[in-house]
Amino acid sequence: MNKQSTIYSMVFMFIVAFAFVFLLSLTNEATREMVELNQEVARKRAVLSALGIESLSDEEVLSRFEDVEQLDRDDTTIFRATVDGETVYAKEFAGSGLWGTIEGVLGVNGEVSRTVGLEIINHNETPGLGGRITEAWFKEQFAGEQIAEAGIAFTAGDGDTDPANSEVDGITGATRTTESMERIVNSEIDRIDSLLGGS
Repeated sequence: MNKQSTIYSMVFMFIVAFAFVFLLSLTNEATREMVELNQEVARKRAVLSALGIESLSDEEVLSRFEDVEQLDRDDTTIFRATVDGETVYAKEFAGSGLWGTIEGVLGVNGEVSRTVGLEIINHNETPGLGGRITEAWFKEQFAGEQIAEAGIAFTAGDGDTDPANSEVDGITGATRTTESMERIVNSEIDRIDSLLGGS
């Protein structure tokens, strides 16, 4: 066959493409269980973090998660755990951000009078701006933040350190993401309160 012909080039490209697709398919199948386990561990780690339980290794995450109760309320899963003698709850959420869905977990105390923690699982926000919702300074504001009757207000700043003022600092330059997070957090607080029977 003439190596300069169009048919030779097409057959060669087909064989190379087929070989790469075949190898990618094999790799995908070989790593499927590992990927699923990693996703499960990441989700459970986020729930534990929102409940105020910090874990280090994957094995510890799986072990600690066994102590977390899963309550089914109105077709919604609520996680319940006892941390330092206090009953705390967490709920996964998904809400609209600027560029897509923001997924995470919000934890509250038993009376739904303060937040325990916030963890972001997935988002499509702008890196360096709205994407900063995954940064420690932002999430740490929700450790023990008092919940006012009107919810938690998001203000301008670089990290609110007063947990009694029912305010957290939003992200400078990411107004839409900040507004989205304020709406999501307060909606989830109301939803958790409702699912727990307004306790």
